[in-house]
Amino acid sequence: MTNDMRQALLHSDPRLSRFNPLERILFYDDFNQGMQGWTALIGNYEDSLDSMLPEYRDIRPPMLSNLSMWDSGTVGTLTGNYALKLATRPRPGSISVGIKRMTFRHAGPIRLEAFFTFKPEVTELRLAETDVRAVGVLFDLQVSDRTVENPLRIMPHIRYLNALDGKAVERWQYKSERMSMYDIGGSGKTRSHFHLAPEGWVDLPGGDQRLCYNEIATKHNWYYLRLDFDLKTMSYLGFRCNDCVHDVSEIEPMQIPAMPNLWCMLNSFFWVESDCDSRAFLYLDSVLLSAEMEE
Repeated sequence: MTNDMRQALLHSDPRLSRFNPLERILFYDDFNQGMQGWTALIGNYEDSLDSMLPEYRDIRPPMLSNLSMWDSGTVGTLTGNYALKLATRPRPGSISVGIKRMTFRHAGPIRLEAFFTFKPEVTELRLAETDVRAVGVLFDLQVSDRTVENPLRIMPHIRYLNALDGKAVERWQYKSERMSMYDIGGSGKTRSHFHLAPEGWVDLPGGDQRLCYNEIATKHNWYYLRLDFDLKTMSYLGFRCNDCVHDVSEIEPMQIPAMPNLWCMLNSFFWVESDCDSRAFLYLDSVLLSAEMEE
């Protein structure tokens, strides 16, 4: 298929034409069709759930939502009826995570695109624009077992720090610092670390960005996000939110020694964190992961 024909097919489909995918679409998830394989982040355990690290024990799973509001009724999403919804507990620092697990067949460039929005739960008649602490995206990757010299697990993290302790921040950050690793159980097969810990986040150079939040707590505006990464060099290629193309050329992803059973892992994450005693919500209208074709 020629590139012109491929572009014509993409542009003729209103579901795909708002994305800018690479040559091969690995998945396109429109949550009008259900959960589409997105699931909870479960902490590693062995023999007993009590062996799980404490930070993982109450991470909230994803669900479906039609964005019903007390004042306007059922709102729906950017292009349909249902979004993937991540909802925290009503306490500061509570996190909700959605993850999609797969593996890769070619170590080359990949691109994750999404349309998303976030809001706190409406419990008061006020804007509450600083009630959501952060929303974020990350990959959890591991090289092929054919990589025999110093194999690594790579975890590029990027988050939008919306607010901290009730004060607006509105800045993109990244994390490259590795968190402490712990053995789980006694078999030697299972280890764990809490990579979404509040420590270790660094401001992305030039990462200040104000997002459209609108005037009342029940109004939603959808944002476009794109994260590019190279599975061959395990380095950032690009990051964009709406009209802002952020420079990621000088930042490094988190790196840890490869795990014995995670070869060619390609996991995609989104998460949201609350900053106060209200639940924080992240909504995903649709998500697309694409890759460069192998030679």
